[in-house]
Amino acid sequence: MPKPDNIFTVAREWTTKADNDLKNALHTLKLGKECPTDTVCFHAQQCVEKYLKALLVALEIQFPRTHDVEVLVLLVPKSIRINLTVEQQRRLTEYASMTRYPGSYEIISLSEARQAVKLAQRIQQRIRKLLEKKPLF
Repeated sequence: MPKPDNIFTVAREWTTKADNDLKNALHTLKLGKECPTDTVCFHAQQCVEKYLKALLVALEIQFPRTHDVEVLVLLVPKSIRINLTVEQQRRLTEYASMTRYPGSYEIISLSEARQAVKLAQRIQQRIRKLLEKKPLF
């Protein structure tokens, strides 16, 4: 965990990386029917994961090295609503693990990829609002 005087800097580093993942997903979606949907969903998951880690850093909560969104959400205090269903959390985690490497998994539709990006955008907005509140720092 970073030192208290470094928390803001580290949280900002996480959000910068998360924003880059979202930019990649949005840019790749522009390919339409030629879009590699697995890549889009991977970057959407990475955006959500990194925003959650930024929030945890800001709250000075230790977190394990993981891509499991559900594990990260469970670490967020109950008083802070993230608004991700368990099903959404698990699906995002699948995007980080199953679609990242060759294997047998169902092809992700363009519609599902778009939904994953919308979900990432929603989490980005939610956590950005939380990080702007002074009591977190």
